[in-house]
Amino acid sequence: MPVTVVRFNLVDPAATPASLSARYKAAIEMAAYADDRGITTVQTEEHHGVANNWLPSPFAFAGAVFGATRHLAVTVSAVIGPLHDPLRLAEDIAVLDLLSGGRLVTVAGIGYRPEEYALFDVDWKRRGALQDELLETVLKAWTGEEFTYRDRTVRVTPRPFSEPHPLLLVGGSSRAAARRAARLGLPFFPSAHLPGLEAYYKERLVEYGTEGWTMMPAAETPLLHIAEDPDRAWAEYGGHFLHEARTYASWQSGDIRSAVKSAATTVEELRAEGVYRILTPDQCVAQGLDNHVLHPLSGGMPIDEGWRSLHLFCEDVLPRLGD
Repeated sequence: MPVTVVRFNLVDPAATPASLSARYKAAIEMAAYADDRGITTVQTEEHHGVANNWLPSPFAFAGAVFGATRHLAVTVSAVIGPLHDPLRLAEDIAVLDLLSGGRLVTVAGIGYRPEEYALFDVDWKRRGALQDELLETVLKAWTGEEFTYRDRTVRVTPRPFSEPHPLLLVGGSSRAAARRAARLGLPFFPSAHLPGLEAYYKERLVEYGTEGWTMMPAAETPLLHIAEDPDRAWAEYGGHFLHEARTYASWQSGDIRSAVKSAATTVEELRAEGVYRILTPDQCVAQGLDNHVLHPLSGGMPIDEGWRSLHLFCEDVLPRLGD
């Protein structure tokens, strides 16, 4: 059975507090609906100080999703590690792991926006060292035992539900990220389809004498929207996908590798590119994808249209994916 994901970043460039509240509530209702119909994962992410209201608090959102669901996992992909206090992050993840019975998956990256570091007065040049400290600290914290942290003895409680600890992956597209994951014996989440980097990670596992595995995006991992009339949907809603694509493009320098990377400057170019795809239910089934990532509220998509896409996927696509 293919992996099925519903992605939420709650972007809405034209939002008011009231409309954004409605969008957040709709996302939780969508997660509950998706859970009831067998969707495997809700994916969310973290960005700060963005004018289009990009979700800054993925763990708070994950807690709301867990309260409304019983089965699906929530993947935070990715938390920007150096922007978090290591002890507090260990506590927050432990609590969510307990609440959910082990359904939280955390991918820890270092981000690629210096503006976010400036917002929290964190030294951009120290991000690698800070990420090392964070990962080492949360792993020690989750043992429930005393350990030395910044020259003092600390102990973090409660212990998480999962053994030996909540699922924690190291994300990134650099050799430094791969080395970091291998050294700590943590699984590696390349930010794009990068077989060479996966091979490098496996070599470092042997070097460090640790064990691990990769969760790498497929060569094609399009963001999907389901509609009975794709031409009409592109005409009416393509601008929402383009807004998100252009936002991502403005953040990503030449050395940043992402599974969601678009060079499009118009809706027509975006449609031809295939990173975002609006498909009928039959077309979606025919794609034969291993991973189906539905993005029902992309770029400020109207909530009603997001629901139409989710309903079509769950009722007309999902039952046929196991055939």
